Amino acid sequence: MIGPLQQSEQKLFHYGINLEKRVRTTNPLRQIKQAVDFGFVRERVAGFYGTDGHQSEDPIVVMKLMLLLFLDDVRSERELMKIVGERLDYLWFLEFDIDEEIPNHSVLSKARKRWGEEVFEELFVGTIQQCVEAGLVEGHKIHMDGSLVQANASMDSVRRGAPVLIDALRRLYRDQSEKLDEPEPEGGGRATVSRTDPDAAVARKNSADRPALRYKHHRAVDDLYGVITAVETTPGDVVENHKLIRLIDQHEENTGQKVEVVVADAQYGTNENFANCRKRKIRSHMKDLRSIPRKDAAKKGIFKQEEFKYDEETETYICPAGERLTNTGRIDRGFFIFKSDARLCQKCRLQEQCLKSRKHVRVLKRHVDHSDMELARLESHSGWAKRDRQRIKHLMEGSFADAANRHGFKRARWRRLHNQKIQDWLIASCQNIRIFLSHPSLKRADSVALRQSKGPLPTAIWLRCRANAVAITAQAHTLAL
Repeated sequence: MIGPLQQSEQKLFHYGINLEKRVRTTNPLRQIKQAVDFGFVRERVAGFYGTDGHQSEDPIVVMKLMLLLFLDDVRSERELMKIVGERLDYLWFLEFDIDEEIPNHSVLSKARKRWGEEVFEELFVGTIQQCVEAGLVEGHKIHMDGSLVQANASMDSVRRGAPVLIDALRRLYRDQSEKLDEPEPEGGGRATVSRTDPDAAVARKNSADRPALRYKHHRAVDDLYGVITAVETTPGDVVENHKLIRLIDQHEENTGQKVEVVVADAQYGTNENFANCRKRKIRSHMKDLRSIPRKDAAKKGIFKQEEFKYDEETETYICPAGERLTNTGRIDRGFFIFKSDARLCQKCRLQEQCLKSRKHVRVLKRHVDHSDMELARLESHSGWAKRDRQRIKHLMEGSFADAANRHGFKRARWRRLHNQKIQDWLIASCQNIRIFLSHPSLKRADSVALRQSKGPLPTAIWLRCRANAVAITAQAHTLAL
């Protein structure tokens, strides 16, 4: 028979409401609550609060709210607080009662300002180590790339001038906006500054793109499942190749594994990066920047440097005409400078094919670590390196696409570099958590141990992570043999 008419009259009291039963067992928040230990936050931020006065919101709740903001790509903190009261799974995840008052959105901005950056970095590092324990991180081969993020500022706020004056103006804007004891961001000496976000830099994706205020996100991901193992945030005008070594060091510190192979595009394939990788016994599977065609003198019929023979014994170059270019003894940005004899060049029959300078001097440069650099560059042209660079197209670019489509990666929620770092760490944490939860067949005993850990997350599991990493490596070597 037909059911009774639904009553539209609002009840004054609700009895027997159990959020535990209202949230389905397959809800992702259940898995996150079970897998991720947020307990380290209270101990980590306890020193930022006094002993008297008004009680703040539970730091664990604040961290969970920050994670939800990016996990579901909620537009703003104000919007998030409106949604919390409507979502039973949010209330259950935050351990709120159904009639409990929702915190004001300002709680989140105040917490960010009070806590600083390190707490959010610890959350990110904790997700990495959790993936290491679950066997989702191989550790020895990493892919890296950078991506621009639109700053929360308009080009109308940009002021232009001499670099010295702009640097002074930037410091003034930073001091006026927030009294923070922070290091000066990278990329100084610019000719522009924004009044609303002095840390952002004017940058463009390519020559066809319109310039805009942007930050740059540098990222390294592990080759096995794409776990994000290292993150660096800079102003938008900092080039990717300057961050290669920093990302390698961060990966090794976060995972306890030594990098053996680096895969990256041509922006990383510089002389310095090839030489540094060779010194650290890292195989360079980066695309060679020198292999990209450029409009230089070589296209105009001028002899290339490869056509000059280097004499190891005398440490001189021999030109196609048989004359020598000697080392001047001067080092310019890591290169030895070799010059020809102007008197001989003036009489040379090959002058038109070798010189364009009115001084009748041919200049060559040789990197101080030329041998290491050339061996690493040779490896970058191998078949293994080319296959790895094919994999980076979906592994690395897929990581950025996932961050943009699901977590609002391409736009800055807040202003200033320290806030952008927090955003990047939270988004990377969300992605790592989802990678971890997407492998239900793996052992979850480690996640139970993490929930029962009493100390800060990274400290509590670091030794166990290292032990597991060694065991995984030994097992891989055994299978290879």
